[in-house]
Amino acid sequence: MKYLFKVTLLLSILFYACESDSVDPNTSTPAILPAPGGNQITFTKAGNTDPNDAANQDRITDNVWITRGNDGGQIFNIKTNSSYSKNSSPVGTEWAVGTVDNKDNLTFTPFRTAVKPKDVVGQNLVVHLIADDMYLNVKFTSWSSNKSGGFSYIRDIVSQ
Repeated sequence: MKYLFKVTLLLSILFYACESDSVDPNTSTPAILPAPGGNQITFTKAGNTDPNDAANQDRITDNVWITRGNDGGQIFNIKTNSSYSKNSSPVGTEWAVGTVDNKDNLTFTPFRTAVKPKDVVGQNLVVHLIADDMYLNVKFTSWSSNKSGGFSYIRDIVSQ
């Protein structure tokens, strides 16, 4: 299923890239892509699993691979970092409480500034993938304690 999603996402991105050739290159409009086969993707990293294993990373784009270490810390972008930083993780992203449909009115900050990780479950969040200039809705459905590194979320790629 993950393979099918990745192939479909890649095709969607390629299609969008081909279509965008006719767009004025002087404008700066962020890409907001529809999710292939629906609008919700669930990612889960079980507790005490290896964050270096691709199966335990949400490889959203070529630039952002979200995971969590087993030391009780927060999520981080393993594509660019080997562990989290309280002040900047996940590198290459910025977060806000809210939803994509209100993104112009939100204040984006590093993940830990936007939310307390232990209180994140159930909150509506928006993540901005900076290098890809994409905005995604994210809702965490679990956050493990006891330094096991588990978490799960549902993320939407929203089309407007």
